[in-house]
Order: sequence, then structure tokens, then C-alpha cells
Amino acid sequence: MSNLISVDVWSDIACPWCYVGKRRFEAGLAAFDGRDDVTLTYHSFELAPDTPVDFDGSEVDFLAQHKGIPVDKVEQMLTQMTGLAADEGLAFDYDALAHTNTRKAHEVLHFAKQRGLQLELAERLFAAYFTQGRHLGRDEELADLAAEVGLDRDEVLAALAGGDFVDAVDTDIEQARAYGISGVPFYVIDGRYGVSGAQQPEVFRSALEQARADGQVTAQ
Repeated sequence: MSNLISVDVWSDIACPWCYVGKRRFEAGLAAFDGRDDVTLTYHSFELAPDTPVDFDGSEVDFLAQHKGIPVDKVEQMLTQMTGLAADEGLAFDYDALAHTNTRKAHEVLHFAKQRGLQLELAERLFAAYFTQGRHLGRDEELADLAAEVGLDRDEVLAALAGGDFVDAVDTDIEQARAYGISGVPFYVIDGRYGVSGAQQPEVFRSALEQARADGQVTAQ
């Protein structure tokens, strides 16, 4: 008898390591022979909740101002991150990136979860943000992207206007605080094991195998 394994991921759409980690987790999951018994849920985390919806400047400007890092160092960091992403098959475009507040993107991810399309939307939002320069702080843009994965555009706009998932986002952030999560991505496997950061696929596969083995022992 197989045991279902839950994986809860705290991440932020504006977090490059979260997108890289997503690819690495997917590779680790693909190498896990119990992959069909794994359920995956994304949870909200805001890396920079004070970010304005319409930031007037580039990603270099934002990081230099927000982190106080010299511009040349930021440029080096982004070049390195672009290379790491490329290793995972991701074509980051920091020149096109529209830095914005991700609060509403998290609300739409909760809406998508309710409709059974959260995983599809998470992938679409990451790609839109990091590779296509789409503005994820605007309701209309989020609704357009949501419609691309099969969600009802008008329902998304209504949910955003009504603040239907504001509390759900807050609950996720409070849970992250309770877990002591201070950075993302952070994976909680089977409610027992924490994996911090964009680890290599083998780390994720091993954690899933450990969770399965411990679950089988508990069930006996």
C-alpha cells in the first residue's frame, strides 16, 4: 500500500532561486519512483513586501537600492544567476524584467489552487516574470496569464477586486514565520522534513525516499 507524500513549498514569484529550485525539485521528483504519490502545494512568501507595484527602475536599480549592494556587484550577481538558470533550461531576461510587488500574484495562486490549476499557474507566472518581462503587479496582466492556463479571466479579476484571498496569503506568511522560514524556496515534506534552498535534484529525491520510508514504518 502506497502512502501519499505532501510537499509544501514556500516561494515568491520574484525569487530567482525559487524558479531554479522548482526545476531541480521537478528533476528530483522525476527520479523518485513514488512520484505519483506526491502532492505539491505552493504557499505565499514575500521577499520584499515593501516593493511598489510600479517600481521606477531596473532590477539592478532595485537590488542596489534595496540591498545597498554596489551596482557592479549586482550586475555580477545577475549574470551569475542567469548562468545558473540557463543550466536548468531557463532563459532569464533581467533587462526586460518588470520588478513589482508580488502580493496579488500570490492571491491569484490561491485562486488557482481552489480551481485545481495552481501548479500550472505557478509555472506560467515564473516564466512570465523572469523570461518575458510581464508586469505581475497589475490585475489585468495577472488575469490574462491566469486565463492562459484555463482559469476564468473575469472570475480572477473579481477575486482580486474583492480581496477574496488576502487572508489566505496572510495565513501562509504567518505559517512560514511559525516554521522559522526566513528565506525561500523552502520545502516541507510530509509535514516533517524541511529542505531549504534550491538544492540539487538528488537532495530532493533522497528526502522523498526518507519520507516514504518513515511513513511506511509509521503505518505498520
